[in-house]
Amino acid sequence: MLLHIPAVLSADELRQIRAVLEAAAWEDGRRTAGHRAQAVKTNQQLPLESGAARELGAIIADRLMRHPTFLSAALPLRSVPPRFNRYAGEGAYGNHVDNAIFPVPGSPLSVRTDLSITVFLCEPESYDGGELIIEDTFGQQAVKLPAGDAVLYPGSSLHRVTPVTRGARLASFFWVQSLVPQDHRRRMLYDLDQSIQRLTGDHPDHASVDQLTNIYHNLLREWSIT
Repeated sequence: MLLHIPAVLSADELRQIRAVLEAAAWEDGRRTAGHRAQAVKTNQQLPLESGAARELGAIIADRLMRHPTFLSAALPLRSVPPRFNRYAGEGAYGNHVDNAIFPVPGSPLSVRTDLSITVFLCEPESYDGGELIIEDTFGQQAVKLPAGDAVLYPGSSLHRVTPVTRGARLASFFWVQSLVPQDHRRRMLYDLDQSIQRLTGDHPDHASVDQLTNIYHNLLREWSIT
């Protein structure tokens, strides 16, 4: 499932985040890349241990964990802290697949990367290129969203970022381990949840609301890894 999540961040939050990022000390993005990815990665990232990364990551994680679309689609169990990258001057990231497992910094826990998420921090008209190309069972999709919006997609997907030929592309990205590992089951639960919400809005007293809600939670109970 590939899903556009609108309005994760407000205009004020975006201004705050971009101001911090403009003053931040960036490093070569190849520092965090695996052996094969280093050959196709030409971007910058905030150091994982930097105060700016921790401060801004906490904002983004908080907003997503309160966003009903993200919660419904991801069914998050745990995640790694959000990271930040910058593409400019022909910076790009060729085809790659993210690691299956990431450690949670400062914790004995690890995260299985069921889902990837990218939050766009710059308006699309402010830079040329920088499309996130995602290839999976849904075909190939080119994603370039308004500032503050996010895209959620399977962590198993082959993906790349096209060269940024004008301006700069700023984004936050991280990975989520879901309560439901299988993408097709998450998709069914998401569709069922959205249908229940629409039915509740149109016919709040309809008996089917309780029946469908019961089915939803029984499926979640059966498919959840906890």
